[in-house]
Amino acid sequence: MALLSPRLQRFLLTKYHGDSLKTTANKSSLVNIKARSRSCSAIAIDAPGSSLTDVAGIRWGSTSLQGAREEMEDGVVVRSDGLDGFSFAAVFDGHAGFNSVKFLRDELYKECCAALQGGLLLRGNDFKTIREALQETFKQVDAKLLNWLERNGEEDESGSTATVMFVENDTLVIHMLVQSCSGKAEVLTHPHRPYGSNKASLQEIKRIREAGGWIVNGRICGDIAVSRAFGDMRFKTKKNEMLKKGVEEGRWTEKFASRIQFSGDLVTASPDIFQVTFGKDSEFVLLASDGLWDYINSSDAVAFVRNQLRQHGDVQLACDALAQAALDQRSQDNISIVIADLGRTDWQGLPFQQQNFAYELGQAFATIGIVSLGIWMSTSLL
Repeated sequence: MALLSPRLQRFLLTKYHGDSLKTTANKSSLVNIKARSRSCSAIAIDAPGSSLTDVAGIRWGSTSLQGAREEMEDGVVVRSDGLDGFSFAAVFDGHAGFNSVKFLRDELYKECCAALQGGLLLRGNDFKTIREALQETFKQVDAKLLNWLERNGEEDESGSTATVMFVENDTLVIHMLVQSCSGKAEVLTHPHRPYGSNKASLQEIKRIREAGGWIVNGRICGDIAVSRAFGDMRFKTKKNEMLKKGVEEGRWTEKFASRIQFSGDLVTASPDIFQVTFGKDSEFVLLASDGLWDYINSSDAVAFVRNQLRQHGDVQLACDALAQAALDQRSQDNISIVIADLGRTDWQGLPFQQQNFAYELGQAFATIGIVSLGIWMSTSLL
Protein backbone atom coordinates (compact mmCIF):
# COMPACT_ATOMS: atom_id res chain seq x y z
CA MET A 1 0.00 0.00 0.00
CA ALA A 2 1.02 3.60 -0.46
CA LEU A 3 2.55 5.29 2.53
CA LEU A 4 0.18 7.82 4.06
CA SER A 5 1.00 10.68 6.38
CA PRO A 6 0.77 9.93 10.13
CA ARG A 7 -2.18 12.35 10.38
CA LEU A 8 -4.03 10.54 7.60
CA GLN A 9 -3.25 7.17 9.11
CA ARG A 10 -4.78 8.33 12.40
CA PHE A 11 -7.90 9.50 10.54
CA LEU A 12 -8.28 6.12 8.85
CA LEU A 13 -7.67 4.11 12.03
CA THR A 14 -10.24 6.11 13.99
CA LYS A 15 -12.86 6.69 11.28
CA TYR A 16 -13.01 3.43 9.35
CA HIS A 17 -14.38 0.35 11.03
CA GLY A 18 -16.15 -1.93 8.58
CA ASP A 19 -16.13 0.50 5.61
CA SER A 20 -16.07 -1.22 2.24
CA LEU A 21 -12.95 -1.38 0.08
CA LYS A 22 -13.24 -1.67 -3.66
CA THR A 23 -10.21 -2.75 -5.66
CA THR A 24 -9.94 -2.26 -9.40
CA ALA A 25 -8.15 -5.30 -10.76
CA ASN A 26 -5.30 -4.30 -13.04
CA LYS A 27 -1.53 -4.38 -12.95
CA SER A 28 -1.41 -1.58 -10.39
CA SER A 29 -4.61 -1.65 -8.41
CA LEU A 30 -6.44 1.37 -7.06
CA VAL A 31 -7.97 1.05 -3.63
CA ASN A 32 -10.83 3.44 -3.01
CA ILE A 33 -11.69 3.89 0.66
CA LYS A 34 -15.30 4.99 0.65
CA ALA A 35 -16.37 7.64 3.13
CA ARG A 36 -19.51 7.76 5.19
CA SER A 37 -20.84 11.18 6.05
CA ARG A 38 -18.82 12.81 8.83
CA SER A 39 -15.83 10.68 7.90
CA CYS A 40 -12.49 11.28 6.26
CA SER A 41 -11.89 9.69 2.88
CA ALA A 42 -8.64 8.87 1.16
CA ILE A 43 -7.25 7.06 -1.82
CA ALA A 44 -4.24 4.82 -1.36
CA ILE A 45 -2.29 3.28 -4.18
CA ASP A 46 -1.25 -0.37 -4.23
CA ALA A 47 1.89 -0.38 -6.38
CA PRO A 48 5.68 -0.73 -6.05
CA GLY A 49 7.12 2.08 -3.98
CA SER A 50 4.62 4.63 -2.75
CA SER A 51 2.96 5.95 -5.91
CA LEU A 52 0.98 4.42 -8.76
CA THR A 53 2.94 4.46 -12.02
CA ASP A 54 0.80 4.11 -15.14
CA VAL A 55 1.69 2.75 -18.57
CA ALA A 56 2.96 6.19 -19.72
CA GLY A 57 5.43 6.38 -16.81
CA ILE A 58 3.38 8.97 -14.94
CA ARG A 59 3.52 8.63 -11.14
CA TRP A 60 0.38 9.53 -9.18
CA GLY A 61 -0.34 10.70 -5.67
CA SER A 62 -3.76 11.54 -4.23
CA THR A 63 -5.16 12.63 -0.89
CA SER A 64 -8.60 13.61 0.39
CA LEU A 65 -9.10 14.97 3.91
CA GLN A 66 -12.22 16.06 5.74
CA GLY A 67 -10.41 18.92 7.45
CA ALA A 68 -12.45 21.29 9.62
CA ARG A 69 -15.80 20.49 7.99
CA GLU A 70 -18.44 18.50 9.87
CA GLU A 71 -19.02 16.31 6.81
CA MET A 72 -16.88 14.92 4.02
CA GLU A 73 -18.26 16.04 0.64
CA ASP A 74 -15.19 15.65 -1.61
CA GLY A 75 -14.19 12.67 -3.72
CA VAL A 76 -11.12 11.64 -5.73
CA VAL A 77 -10.73 9.12 -8.55
CA VAL A 78 -7.52 8.05 -10.33
CA ARG A 79 -7.75 5.33 -13.00
CA SER A 80 -5.13 4.07 -15.43
CA ASP A 81 -7.16 1.39 -17.19
CA GLY A 82 -9.70 1.36 -19.99
CA LEU A 83 -8.47 4.36 -22.02
CA ASP A 84 -5.78 2.90 -24.33
CA GLY A 85 -2.80 4.26 -22.40
CA PHE A 86 -4.44 7.46 -21.15
CA SER A 87 -5.13 7.94 -17.45
CA PHE A 88 -8.20 9.56 -15.91
CA ALA A 89 -8.11 11.68 -12.76
CA ALA A 90 -10.87 13.69 -11.14
CA VAL A 91 -11.46 15.75 -8.01
CA PHE A 92 -15.10 16.18 -7.02
CA ASP A 93 -15.91 19.10 -4.72
CA GLY A 94 -19.37 18.47 -3.34
CA HIS A 95 -21.83 20.74 -1.57
CA ALA A 96 -25.12 20.31 0.30
CA GLY A 97 -24.40 16.62 0.87
CA PHE A 98 -22.33 13.72 -0.45
CA ASN A 99 -24.84 11.95 -2.73
CA SER A 100 -23.85 13.70 -5.95
CA VAL A 101 -20.17 12.92 -5.38
CA LYS A 102 -21.03 9.32 -4.54
CA PHE A 103 -22.83 8.96 -7.89
CA LEU A 104 -20.19 10.76 -9.96
CA ARG A 105 -17.26 8.90 -8.47
CA ASP A 106 -18.31 5.74 -10.32
CA GLU A 107 -20.52 6.98 -13.14
CA LEU A 108 -18.50 9.78 -14.77
CA TYR A 109 -15.44 7.63 -15.49
CA LYS A 110 -17.55 4.80 -16.89
CA GLU A 111 -19.49 7.11 -19.21
CA CYS A 112 -16.35 8.94 -20.35
CA CYS A 113 -14.70 5.63 -21.27
CA ALA A 114 -17.72 4.68 -23.38
CA ALA A 115 -17.95 8.09 -25.07
CA LEU A 116 -14.23 8.12 -25.88
CA GLN A 117 -14.47 4.57 -27.28
CA GLY A 118 -12.05 3.15 -24.76
CA GLY A 119 -9.50 5.85 -25.54
CA LEU A 120 -9.59 5.52 -29.34
CA LEU A 121 -10.89 9.09 -29.73
CA LEU A 122 -8.11 10.40 -27.50
CA ARG A 123 -5.56 8.46 -29.54
CA GLY A 124 -7.03 9.86 -32.77
CA ASN A 125 -6.18 13.40 -31.60
CA ASP A 126 -9.25 14.98 -33.26
CA PHE A 127 -9.86 17.57 -30.56
CA LYS A 128 -13.20 18.79 -31.95
CA THR A 129 -14.59 15.24 -31.78
CA ILE A 130 -13.13 14.72 -28.29
CA ARG A 131 -14.62 17.96 -27.00
CA GLU A 132 -18.07 17.23 -28.42
CA ALA A 133 -18.02 13.70 -26.98
CA LEU A 134 -17.07 14.92 -23.49
CA GLN A 135 -19.56 17.80 -23.52
CA GLU A 136 -22.38 15.42 -24.43
CA THR A 137 -21.19 12.91 -21.80
CA PHE A 138 -21.21 15.53 -19.03
CA LYS A 139 -24.72 16.55 -20.06
CA GLN A 140 -25.97 12.95 -20.04
CA VAL A 141 -24.31 12.11 -16.71
CA ASP A 142 -25.88 15.20 -15.15
CA ALA A 143 -29.33 14.16 -16.42
CA LYS A 144 -28.83 10.67 -14.97
CA LEU A 145 -27.71 12.16 -11.66
CA LEU A 146 -30.76 14.44 -11.44
CA ASN A 147 -33.06 11.47 -12.08
CA TRP A 148 -31.19 9.42 -9.47
CA LEU A 149 -31.42 12.18 -6.87
CA GLU A 150 -35.15 12.56 -7.48
CA ARG A 151 -35.71 8.81 -7.21
CA ASN A 152 -34.12 8.88 -3.76
CA GLY A 153 -37.47 10.17 -2.52
CA GLU A 154 -35.89 12.91 -0.46
CA GLU A 155 -35.36 16.61 -1.05
CA ASP A 156 -31.73 16.15 -2.09
CA GLU A 157 -30.12 19.49 -2.93
CA SER A 158 -26.59 18.11 -3.29
CA GLY A 159 -24.29 18.97 -6.17
CA SER A 160 -20.64 18.76 -7.12
CA THR A 161 -18.08 20.47 -9.28
CA ALA A 162 -15.67 18.25 -11.21
CA THR A 163 -12.03 18.89 -12.07
CA VAL A 164 -11.10 16.25 -14.63
CA MET A 165 -8.11 15.34 -16.78
CA PHE A 166 -7.15 12.66 -19.30
CA VAL A 167 -3.39 12.47 -19.51
CA GLU A 168 -0.73 10.61 -21.47
CA ASN A 169 3.01 11.19 -21.59
CA ASP A 170 2.76 14.03 -24.14
CA THR A 171 -0.88 15.15 -24.12
CA LEU A 172 -3.38 16.46 -21.61
CA VAL A 173 -7.13 16.92 -22.11
CA ILE A 174 -8.47 18.92 -19.20
CA HIS A 175 -11.40 20.59 -17.52
CA MET A 176 -9.47 22.65 -14.92
CA LEU A 177 -6.05 22.42 -13.25
CA VAL A 178 -2.52 23.78 -12.78
CA GLN A 179 0.77 22.49 -14.20
CA SER A 180 4.36 23.17 -13.20
CA CYS A 181 6.77 24.23 -15.97
CA SER A 182 10.32 24.49 -14.61
CA GLY A 183 8.84 25.55 -11.29
CA LYS A 184 6.49 28.18 -12.71
CA ALA A 185 2.81 27.63 -11.97
CA GLU A 186 0.74 27.71 -15.15
CA VAL A 187 -3.01 27.97 -14.45
CA LEU A 188 -4.57 26.29 -17.45
CA THR A 189 -8.20 27.30 -16.79
CA HIS A 190 -10.24 29.48 -14.45
CA PRO A 191 -13.00 28.51 -12.00
CA HIS A 192 -16.60 29.15 -12.96
CA ARG A 193 -18.03 31.44 -10.30
CA PRO A 194 -20.83 34.03 -10.41
CA TYR A 195 -18.60 36.85 -9.19
CA GLY A 196 -15.38 38.59 -10.16
CA SER A 197 -14.22 40.67 -13.11
CA ASN A 198 -12.33 38.06 -15.15
CA LYS A 199 -13.69 36.96 -18.51
CA ALA A 200 -14.92 33.56 -17.29
CA SER A 201 -16.87 35.09 -14.37
CA LEU A 202 -18.45 37.82 -16.52
CA GLN A 203 -19.62 35.19 -19.01
CA GLU A 204 -21.17 33.16 -16.19
CA ILE A 205 -22.96 36.18 -14.73
CA LYS A 206 -24.36 37.04 -18.18
CA ARG A 207 -25.54 33.45 -18.77
CA ILE A 208 -27.26 33.22 -15.37
CA ARG A 209 -29.13 36.50 -15.82
CA GLU A 210 -30.23 35.57 -19.34
CA ALA A 211 -31.64 32.31 -17.89
CA GLY A 212 -33.80 34.32 -15.47
CA GLY A 213 -31.56 34.09 -12.42
CA TRP A 214 -30.10 36.78 -10.20
CA ILE A 215 -26.97 37.14 -8.11
CA VAL A 216 -26.72 38.37 -4.51
CA ASN A 217 -23.33 38.75 -2.82
CA GLY A 218 -21.67 36.53 -5.42
CA ARG A 219 -24.24 33.74 -5.03
CA ILE A 220 -26.88 32.54 -7.47
CA CYS A 221 -30.26 33.54 -5.99
CA GLY A 222 -28.28 34.34 -2.83
CA ASP A 223 -27.60 30.62 -2.37
CA ILE A 224 -24.73 28.94 -4.24
CA ALA A 225 -21.30 30.36 -5.16
CA VAL A 226 -20.52 28.06 -8.12
CA SER A 227 -22.21 28.29 -11.50
CA ARG A 228 -21.17 25.02 -13.15
CA ALA A 229 -21.77 21.79 -11.31
CA PHE A 230 -23.45 18.41 -11.50
CA GLY A 231 -26.68 17.97 -9.53
CA ASP A 232 -28.17 21.03 -7.80
CA MET A 233 -31.67 20.20 -9.02
CA ARG A 234 -33.18 23.35 -7.46
CA PHE A 235 -31.34 25.38 -10.11
CA LYS A 236 -32.24 23.03 -12.96
CA THR A 237 -35.33 20.82 -12.90
CA LYS A 238 -36.80 22.30 -9.68
CA LYS A 239 -36.37 26.05 -10.26
CA ASN A 240 -40.04 26.93 -9.77
CA GLU A 241 -40.18 24.87 -6.58
CA MET A 242 -37.08 26.73 -5.36
CA LEU A 243 -38.79 30.05 -6.13
CA LYS A 244 -41.90 29.06 -4.18
CA LYS A 245 -39.86 27.79 -1.24
CA GLY A 246 -38.00 31.10 -1.12
CA VAL A 247 -41.31 32.93 -0.66
CA GLU A 248 -42.37 30.53 2.11
CA GLU A 249 -39.06 31.04 3.91
CA GLY A 250 -39.24 34.82 3.56
CA ARG A 251 -36.15 35.08 1.39
CA TRP A 252 -38.06 37.12 -1.19
CA THR A 253 -41.61 38.39 -1.69
CA GLU A 254 -44.41 36.96 -3.80
CA LYS A 255 -44.31 40.13 -5.89
CA PHE A 256 -40.62 39.54 -6.63
CA ALA A 257 -41.23 35.86 -7.46
CA SER A 258 -44.09 36.73 -9.82
CA ARG A 259 -41.69 38.74 -12.01
CA ILE A 260 -39.21 35.86 -12.44
CA GLN A 261 -39.36 33.97 -15.72
CA PHE A 262 -36.83 31.17 -16.04
CA SER A 263 -35.62 30.34 -19.56
CA GLY A 264 -32.81 27.92 -18.77
CA ASP A 265 -30.75 26.24 -16.08
CA LEU A 266 -29.05 28.58 -13.63
CA VAL A 267 -26.33 26.04 -12.89
CA THR A 268 -24.99 23.90 -15.72
CA ALA A 269 -22.66 20.90 -15.98
CA SER A 270 -21.32 22.01 -19.37
CA PRO A 271 -17.50 21.83 -19.19
CA ASP A 272 -14.82 23.99 -20.75
CA ILE A 273 -12.38 21.56 -22.33
CA PHE A 274 -8.81 22.22 -23.44
CA GLN A 275 -6.03 20.17 -25.01
CA VAL A 276 -2.46 20.84 -23.91
CA THR A 277 0.73 19.38 -25.33
CA PHE A 278 3.39 19.06 -22.65
CA GLY A 279 6.65 20.90 -23.26
CA LYS A 280 10.11 19.71 -22.32
CA ASP A 281 9.89 21.82 -19.14
CA SER A 282 6.57 20.30 -17.97
CA GLU A 283 7.11 18.61 -14.60
CA PHE A 284 3.83 17.72 -12.92
CA VAL A 285 0.11 18.46 -13.00
CA LEU A 286 -1.89 19.43 -9.91
CA LEU A 287 -5.64 19.09 -9.39
CA ALA A 288 -7.26 20.20 -6.15
CA SER A 289 -10.48 21.35 -4.53
CA ASP A 290 -11.15 24.78 -3.01
CA GLY A 291 -9.92 23.49 0.35
CA LEU A 292 -6.43 24.00 -1.09
CA TRP A 293 -6.84 26.89 -3.56
CA ASP A 294 -8.70 29.17 -1.16
CA TYR A 295 -5.76 29.03 1.26
CA ILE A 296 -2.63 28.43 -0.84
CA ASN A 297 -2.16 30.04 -4.25
CA SER A 298 -0.97 28.13 -7.29
CA SER A 299 2.59 29.51 -7.24
CA ASP A 300 3.14 28.55 -3.60
CA ALA A 301 1.55 25.13 -4.15
CA VAL A 302 3.86 24.39 -7.08
CA ALA A 303 6.94 25.58 -5.15
CA PHE A 304 5.90 23.45 -2.16
CA VAL A 305 5.43 20.29 -4.25
CA ARG A 306 8.72 20.82 -6.12
CA ASN A 307 10.63 21.13 -2.87
CA GLN A 308 8.96 18.03 -1.51
CA LEU A 309 9.86 16.02 -4.59
CA ARG A 310 13.40 17.39 -4.51
CA GLN A 311 13.75 16.11 -0.95
CA HIS A 312 12.40 12.56 -1.41
CA GLY A 313 10.88 12.10 -4.90
CA ASP A 314 7.71 10.52 -3.46
CA VAL A 315 4.55 11.88 -5.09
CA GLN A 316 2.20 10.44 -2.47
CA LEU A 317 4.17 11.97 0.40
CA ALA A 318 4.21 15.31 -1.43
CA CYS A 319 0.42 15.09 -1.79
CA ASP A 320 -0.07 14.37 1.91
CA ALA A 321 2.31 17.18 2.88
CA LEU A 322 0.50 19.72 0.68
CA ALA A 323 -2.83 18.79 2.29
CA GLN A 324 -1.22 19.22 5.71
CA ALA A 325 0.08 22.65 4.63
CA ALA A 326 -3.49 23.69 3.77
CA LEU A 327 -4.61 22.54 7.23
CA ASP A 328 -1.76 24.55 8.75
CA GLN A 329 -3.09 27.58 6.85
CA ARG A 330 -6.42 27.06 8.68
CA SER A 331 -8.33 25.67 5.72
CA GLN A 332 -12.00 25.41 6.69
CA ASP A 333 -13.00 23.12 3.83
CA ASN A 334 -12.49 19.52 2.71
CA ILE A 335 -9.11 19.19 1.00
CA SER A 336 -8.63 16.94 -2.04
CA ILE A 337 -5.49 16.83 -4.16
CA VAL A 338 -4.18 14.79 -7.10
CA ILE A 339 -0.62 15.14 -8.41
CA ALA A 340 0.63 13.57 -11.65
CA ASP A 341 4.43 13.55 -11.87
CA LEU A 342 5.16 13.28 -15.59
CA GLY A 343 8.40 11.39 -14.94
CA ARG A 344 10.58 13.86 -16.85
CA THR A 345 12.40 15.54 -13.98
CA ASP A 346 15.51 14.56 -12.04
CA TRP A 347 14.18 15.80 -8.71
CA GLN A 348 17.35 15.07 -6.76
CA GLY A 349 19.32 17.39 -9.06
CA LEU A 350 17.03 20.42 -8.71
CA PRO A 351 18.04 23.46 -6.63
CA PHE A 352 15.85 24.42 -3.70
CA GLN A 353 12.99 26.78 -4.71
CA GLN A 354 12.09 29.64 -2.38
CA GLN A 355 8.44 29.87 -1.35
CA ASN A 356 6.45 33.07 -1.15
CA PHE A 357 7.99 35.34 1.50
CA ALA A 358 4.63 36.52 2.81
CA TYR A 359 3.52 32.90 3.28
CA GLU A 360 6.64 32.05 5.33
CA LEU A 361 6.49 35.35 7.27
CA GLY A 362 2.84 34.71 8.17
CA GLN A 363 3.71 31.24 9.47
CA ALA A 364 6.59 32.70 11.51
CA PHE A 365 4.36 35.35 13.12
CA ALA A 366 1.71 32.71 13.83
CA THR A 367 4.32 30.55 15.58
CA ILE A 368 5.63 33.51 17.59
CA GLY A 369 2.05 34.40 18.60
CA ILE A 370 1.28 30.87 19.80
CA VAL A 371 4.54 30.66 21.76
CA SER A 372 3.95 34.10 23.31
CA LEU A 373 0.41 33.15 24.32
CA GLY A 374 1.72 29.96 25.94
CA ILE A 375 4.34 31.92 27.91
CA TRP A 376 1.71 34.46 29.03
CA MET A 377 -0.70 31.73 30.14
CA SER A 378 2.05 29.89 32.01
CA THR A 379 3.09 33.12 33.76
CA SER A 380 -0.52 33.93 34.68
CA LEU A 381 -0.90 30.58 36.39
CA LEU A 382 2.13 31.07 38.63
